[in-house]
Parts: sequence; structure tokens; C-alpha cells
Amino acid sequence: MSRNVRIVVTVVLLHAGGLWALQAGLMRRVVEVFVPAQVIVEMQDPVETPRPPTPTPVKAQVTPTQQPVPLAAAKPAPEPSPIAPAPVVEAASTPVVAEKAVVVAPTAVVAPPAPKVELPSSDADYLNNPKPPYPPISKRMGEQGDVVIRTLIAADGTAKEASIFKSSGFDRLDQTALATALKWHYVPGKRAGVAEAMWFNVPFSFVLEKSAR
Repeated sequence: MSRNVRIVVTVVLLHAGGLWALQAGLMRRVVEVFVPAQVIVEMQDPVETPRPPTPTPVKAQVTPTQQPVPLAAAKPAPEPSPIAPAPVVEAASTPVVAEKAVVVAPTAVVAPPAPKVELPSSDADYLNNPKPPYPPISKRMGEQGDVVIRTLIAADGTAKEASIFKSSGFDRLDQTALATALKWHYVPGKRAGVAEAMWFNVPFSFVLEKSAR
């Protein structure tokens, strides 16, 4: 077959196939495929934005200027008439009575009197307290002096404690006075008439007698 014959046969076959496809509904599908694409393209077209309305210029109202009203000539003020002086009324003299100032003296707070305190004593005759013995060695040695014994005297008059408050300078004399103070009886001290324990200084004197020639 020649070339021209082939071309003619091919064209005829294409037309025949197209007619058959049209009858079979293939062309409808092709149209259905292309139509939505066209619709989408139409929806994507830009929408024109409406322009805002042009504002109408407002004319400013001009208020007519009021002309000044001429003022009437001011009348001279009338001269004030002389005012008669008000009568002076004399007030009746009222005697003024001076009030006496009452001065209240502050009440003095009187403290209660302190209770009377009576110190113990060792000089009562009824106590029968003997004199302290003079140590023989102290006599031979010529020892003498004053001793003060600090003694705690109970409410019953007995000595509970004792210590040397002032020394004579000689131990024998001091110890003799200390022992004597613990043996003695005393009049107990009193506070507001009631006997109670008190500390009391008991004095002792050791003096050598001069021998007569």
C-alpha cells in the first residue's frame, strides 16, 4: 500500500472511533471533566471592591456679628442722706461678784507605820548568865582585849549559831567568848510584839586586874 492510502485509512479509522466514542458516552465524561474546571476558574475571578461614597462637603454657617448696643448714659448716683447717730443706751451697772476659787488640797497618802522591832538582849538578871572564864595561860601571858560574837538567837532565846565578828587578837580569848555565847540564854528579839529569830552581836571584854602592892 502506498503512503497516501495509509493516511486515508488512518483518518477514516479515527473518525469512526470518534463517532463510536460519542455514541458510547465517552465525550460526555470529557465534557463533565472540563466543565467544573471552568466553573472554578470563574469563581476565582477577583471581585471588584465598591468604592466608598465621596463625603459631601459641609458648608460652615457664619453667624452674623451682632453690633454693640450703645449703653445709656449712666445717671449720677444720688448723694447719701445724712444718717442720724443711733442713741447710746447705757447698760445698767451690775455688781460683779468674784467667785472664790476652791482649792482642794491633795490627800496625802499616809504609809502605815513600820512595825516596832526589839533587839535581843543578854543583860536580863533572870537569865543568870555566868561571865566567861579567863584562860589561865592568857593571864600569865598578859593577854586581854574585846571580842564580839555574832549570834543567831532563836525565838525561844537559845543561841543557834555563832561566829567571831571582831577578834581580840588572841585566839584563846576568842574561842572562850565563842563557847560562852553559845551557852548563854537570851531575851529573844520581837517584831510588832511577836518573838522571832534575829542576829545579835554579843560583846565580851577580857581585862586583867592589877594586883595590889
